[in-house]
Amino acid sequence: MLRYPSLRAPLDILFLICCIALTADVIAPEIWGHGKTKDYPLWFWAGQQVLQGRDLYPSDPGAYFEFIYPPLPAVLLAVPSFFGKIPLYLCLSLLNIVAWWMTAQFSHAMTGSDRKPGVWLEALPGIVTVTFVFDMFDLGQPNLMLLAMMLYGFWLLRRMRPWMAGSMFALATAIKVFPVAVLPYLIWRKQWTAAASMVVFLGLFLFVLPAPFRGYQHNVRELKTWYQGMIGSSSEKGFGQRDEQNWSWVNQSIIAMTHRLTRPVNYGQDDPTQIKPARYMNVANLDFKTANLIVVAVSLLIGLGYLAVMPKASRRTERSDAEEIGILFCLMTVASPLARQYYFMWLFFPMTVLMHRAAYDPRPAVRAGTWALLAVAGGLMLLSLPVFPIDLQAFGNNLAATVVLVAGLVWHMLHPLVADALPPAASGLQRGADHNAHSQGIS
Repeated sequence: MLRYPSLRAPLDILFLICCIALTADVIAPEIWGHGKTKDYPLWFWAGQQVLQGRDLYPSDPGAYFEFIYPPLPAVLLAVPSFFGKIPLYLCLSLLNIVAWWMTAQFSHAMTGSDRKPGVWLEALPGIVTVTFVFDMFDLGQPNLMLLAMMLYGFWLLRRMRPWMAGSMFALATAIKVFPVAVLPYLIWRKQWTAAASMVVFLGLFLFVLPAPFRGYQHNVRELKTWYQGMIGSSSEKGFGQRDEQNWSWVNQSIIAMTHRLTRPVNYGQDDPTQIKPARYMNVANLDFKTANLIVVAVSLLIGLGYLAVMPKASRRTERSDAEEIGILFCLMTVASPLARQYYFMWLFFPMTVLMHRAAYDPRPAVRAGTWALLAVAGGLMLLSLPVFPIDLQAFGNNLAATVVLVAGLVWHMLHPLVADALPPAASGLQRGADHNAHSQGIS
């Protein structure tokens, strides 16, 4: 079902026009303006630091980090940075274009509906997430590329290529840590080869690949500094080097939402360079430790609930796998300590799954109900537009939309079609798990 863009298809022509416009937003300011802003100059700086053999992080883990990612992304950025800013920005834009196209291709192919979508259904997920895509290009963030990597990993699992799948999961994690949440899922579903591959390749990407460019000891020292400054730093003020922003309205993660509701934290201060009036939304006045315990309890309940609704191995189908992975993508998005607006680009796949259910489910009431649920989720996400007050984002409009999507996916998982409710042939992921177990003498 995967295909290349075609100049004979009006939808593909529209896609190419959008890509040209989005790339122009990145390149034009650098050529004719005062230079592209947002994260692009930071990526060039990081690449130049690698090329010149300079440090990516200050020696003190408590000092401010300009670059908050692991060393591997800087090494990857060094190659196009060697040729200058415009080649770097153009390279990143082209990667986003490929990721956008492949995200749509993988998403439609893995819904389990076994139907080729019509023109409007094929375009709909891209239309409703276009603001997120604009953020990817405008800000220069890699979340769209990470989404494409993760989808490709699951596509490879369906093709029973677990070692390659694990390498994709590892690469996404080595660039931005939050995709590491896929590892417990692989272990729970007994995808032993994919899980082992992910661990092995993660070690290669973090320790081995940067070593020829940075030196082994230098790279290890920087990894340690990065870990202490990013992962190991958490206090009442904030976490991960961006204290004010992480408790502010821009963050809609479970962690941030819980702390804003249970502690008197200022959600209006999103920029440390500007002093803004304090705003609070807490309904309780708990201390930092107690709020963290609530985060743990909520996360544990969500995790147990996810495991409870997962179908047993003997009941899995390609449809249920699509719904299961859709829920996983939702949970990975909101379980990340930081879930800014553009993180919810990852809802592309869950929404695509539900759109296929709304279009092709043979039960009329189910189709109508699924479209209604999608409309509610879309309405909640629209509240992020600048015309609405930031308070709506502070109360978690995108988080609420994610909850709605999860509810829809859970309902479909628990109410399969009659044919799916019968003992099915093993799905692609299950065949992969059985194959792994057999090859290791487990079954």
